[in-house]
Amino acid sequence: MVGLSSFAFNNAAPGIDESKMQSSQIAEGMSVNKPEFDTDEYAKKYKKVTKDGAVMQAMELMEKLNIAKYSYNALMGNNLTEKPFKIEFKNIAEIRQEYASFDALGWKKKNRLYIYINEKHRNAPPEALAALLSHEAIHQDEFASLNEETYAWTLEAAVWMKLAEKNPSVEKSASSLVSRENMLKKLFIKGDYSSKYIKKAVYTNPGYKNLPTRSPGFEDEDL
Repeated sequence: MVGLSSFAFNNAAPGIDESKMQSSQIAEGMSVNKPEFDTDEYAKKYKKVTKDGAVMQAMELMEKLNIAKYSYNALMGNNLTEKPFKIEFKNIAEIRQEYASFDALGWKKKNRLYIYINEKHRNAPPEALAALLSHEAIHQDEFASLNEETYAWTLEAAVWMKLAEKNPSVEKSASSLVSRENMLKKLFIKGDYSSKYIKKAVYTNPGYKNLPTRSPGFEDEDL
């Protein structure tokens, strides 16, 4: 992996042990793309970002939701590199074994941003994928921080809450990604729709123990 720099860390929501998920839940990630989005129209619209219909469907939800619009635009190219992200499902353990439980991983290579979504989430509801991508789009350089992760997790929770309001049935999905999103939503609501408890979860996440508090664009100590 020479030339690659990881800037996303273990995104597992607090209280979720992926190793204890039922095999039937993990198997849900083995299906294929959403066929209704494997069309010439969407292939043309998202050809620079993804070839996966599930990702296209998630991005369509993001485009129509004001709170996710910044992330959508970033994925489409309005970011620090001025190039669209590349997004795909992947067995993240193939990159590095210690990444196996990550929900998603971001990389920067030769001034291009990549998001690899854990392939076990391939059949997750598009609302959950949209929330996850809204988070990952915040990471646009190799500098990470506790402030940046707090912001990204809080945005993810807010996006999930709004999309679940539109389609409440998604909260009952057996998807492990939905379990993550529901946990983040609980923390968001518990904090009176603020980052209060999400920040505590980020600061105590062992995957972030070596992160600085601040990074470029996320200097505010009181975030």
